Amino acid sequence: MVSPAFKRQWSWLVLLLIILNLLVLTLNVILGERLIPAIEAIRTALGIGNEEYAFTIRQLRLPRALTGFLVGCGLALSGTILQIITRNPLASPGVIGLNSGAAAAVVAVITLIPSFPISRLPIVAFLGALMAAVIIYILSWRKGSSTVRMLLVGIAISAMAGALITYLLTIGEIFQVTQASIWMAGSLYGRTWIHFWPLLPWLALLFPLILLFARRLNLFQLGDESVKGLGIRLESTRFILILISVGLAGSAVSMAGTIAFVGLMAPHMALHLVGSSSMKRLPVAALIGGLFVMSADLLGRILFSPYEIPAGLITAVIGAPYMIYLLLRRNVI
Repeated sequence: MVSPAFKRQWSWLVLLLIILNLLVLTLNVILGERLIPAIEAIRTALGIGNEEYAFTIRQLRLPRALTGFLVGCGLALSGTILQIITRNPLASPGVIGLNSGAAAAVVAVITLIPSFPISRLPIVAFLGALMAAVIIYILSWRKGSSTVRMLLVGIAISAMAGALITYLLTIGEIFQVTQASIWMAGSLYGRTWIHFWPLLPWLALLFPLILLFARRLNLFQLGDESVKGLGIRLESTRFILILISVGLAGSAVSMAGTIAFVGLMAPHMALHLVGSSSMKRLPVAALIGGLFVMSADLLGRILFSPYEIPAGLITAVIGAPYMIYLLLRRNVI
């Protein structure tokens, strides 16, 4: 039973993370090539401010930051699910191959079907990630799925998807290849409400769904045999959870490209902050992921202004050393 003190601690942590997210969101709206006064930025975002700043805030900066928040939430939730069901803190949508599958599908559409509507890209990314997940699941099956085999096969699938992406970039037209290359870098450049609204339903539907599975997720931490002993249908439950993870990762990748390491770091940080309870860990991981992507995009915009660094590059600079730290801590290398 969870103590009241721990519940209060968790509530305060969530409140702190919400405040930090709102602060970074405000900074994203204020800062840029054109500095906007904080009060005016907030008033304009709420629709009651100076019309002089309306286009910059409402059509450029605000939707871009909110899209980044949703992308971070999706990647973090997907990574949390994968880390729990594999019982491996190194698992993430990028490592296991889901991001690569989604990316390959989206790059194929961008390079081969230039007129394809943006609003349908989450579906394309979902199908690409789903195909990767199905292949991984089938190849890792030996009278049952093995989490170790899933990770190893996922790494191989990720490499194959990377090769396919490289091939598509070599045969595409220059304009489409440029678009795909910018997208592959994990950039939020040019993201508007056209990108935000198609992404929102995926998070709005899948986040409550994964919370319904929170108790079953907790059981996965006990081991496969314990899950079976408690009467849970192990393989069907695991496959449903993977499908949810695919939907979260695929939709996020479709709108921002392959932003690396968010799905690795955010779940791990949430585990250290609130423990292994899925009901508490999932919301905290989502808020950390959203905060991380918005912060990375903000840094990418202002560090070398007027030039921009893709958010994916910022997360990689931070995430790669973090992954090495985890490997060293677990005595893997």
